[in-house]
Amino acid sequence: MPHTASRHLAEGPRVGIRHFTYEDAAEFTARARESKELHQPWLFPPDSESAYLAYAGRLIEDPTKAGFLVCEKDEERGGGAIAGFININNIVEGGFRCGALGYGAFAHAAGRGLMREGLNLVVDHAFGPMRLHRLEINAQPLNTASLALARSCGFRLEGFSPKMIHIDGEWRDHERWAITAEMRASG
Repeated sequence: MPHTASRHLAEGPRVGIRHFTYEDAAEFTARARESKELHQPWLFPPDSESAYLAYAGRLIEDPTKAGFLVCEKDEERGGGAIAGFININNIVEGGFRCGALGYGAFAHAAGRGLMREGLNLVVDHAFGPMRLHRLEINAQPLNTASLALARSCGFRLEGFSPKMIHIDGEWRDHERWAITAEMRASG
């Protein structure tokens, strides 16, 4: 069931961002199943209710994680429909004040610029209310859509890490991209 804008933490012209809820299981998993061809081999979002409930539970309950749903505002396209998700993982406070971003668009929203708008909202939220200083994106070198999103939102390439993250049974190489609050303020 679509959700209303009143639950959004922040809004842009076409999307709003809000936290995951357990009640999003049916829509999220249906969108994940519809998007398998788009996502694989890059990521594997939960596509069953039990997997979603465990996944959302970690994002909701673990203070080192923050999960955001990117939701459409366009009423003609089903206002409130989940277009994608953006998670801040490995949040470290203190002297670091950083986190690692992971994200995915759903097939019906891919290529429409909704994730760019959503990622910009999440970055602003992270550097504003969350008081983080640095965000990182680790993307596989052949995942051109993910790299283009990082670049379009002002992240800079910082390096290459061979066999960095275990995905789908193999250790995968990743490019490391990052943005800081100062870069955002000057950009």
